[in-house]
Amino acid sequence: MRKKDGHVHTPFCPHGSADSFEMYIGKALKMGLEELTFTEHAPLPADFSDPVPDSDSAMNMRLLNDYISQLLKVKEKYSNDIKINLGFEIDYIEGFEHETESFLSEYGQYIDDAVLSVHFLKLNGQYYCADFHESTFLQMMEAAGGLKSLHIKYYETMLAAVKSNLGPHKPKRLGHLTLINKFQKRFPADFNIKDMQHDLLHAVKEQNMELDFNVAGLRKDLCGAIYLDPWMISEAKKQNIPLIYGSDAHSAKDVGAHYSLFEEALL
Repeated sequence: MRKKDGHVHTPFCPHGSADSFEMYIGKALKMGLEELTFTEHAPLPADFSDPVPDSDSAMNMRLLNDYISQLLKVKEKYSNDIKINLGFEIDYIEGFEHETESFLSEYGQYIDDAVLSVHFLKLNGQYYCADFHESTFLQMMEAAGGLKSLHIKYYETMLAAVKSNLGPHKPKRLGHLTLINKFQKRFPADFNIKDMQHDLLHAVKEQNMELDFNVAGLRKDLCGAIYLDPWMISEAKKQNIPLIYGSDAHSAKDVGAHYSLFEEALL
């Protein structure tokens, strides 16, 4: 298997670092990676109001062409050293499926590889960013009617993302499946919704999608775990759902982090 990091951000991320493409690639080469997918947060739909205070969840639309042109140059420059994929992390946002499909239809010709993620949840007509801050998470719990109801809403939205018709350029990989656990040390789940999670994995298999083996949760103080439960990894292997390592690096130093955990999980 080719040694790959399939979820990496860039200097175009407004909430990330200013590390250059070259810095990310340099770290990838140092880690012995053979393939790297840059998955910047794609611009959000024009009519969607980013709910985070600084409106910095995703790349600005004005920078999109520059992102593409710079990555095309980087791909060519390093073509003899490492396979570079031009990609995006596409947000599935309930109610904005048409806008997302339109974006993919227009820019899909440039996409080599991509991730489909859920960061935003619609609760009582209002959108919240699920992984922004523990105070926001508490507001979401109140809006949902409790922690279990919030988890149910999250997995319902994830299932809708997997089943959504976003056209031929729909991303083939589902991002950080258990992102809702980001603050689990503060808000531990004392309930079992494995039936829903099994349904989600079954849908991933039916749609011929992959799973993001996302290690970013290990860097989060209130999470301390990868964004896949151990039983989910076992189930994915049993169902032959491809697992793709993703550092979710927002700075070059995190490229390839904890890769050995991924190798162990595949055994």
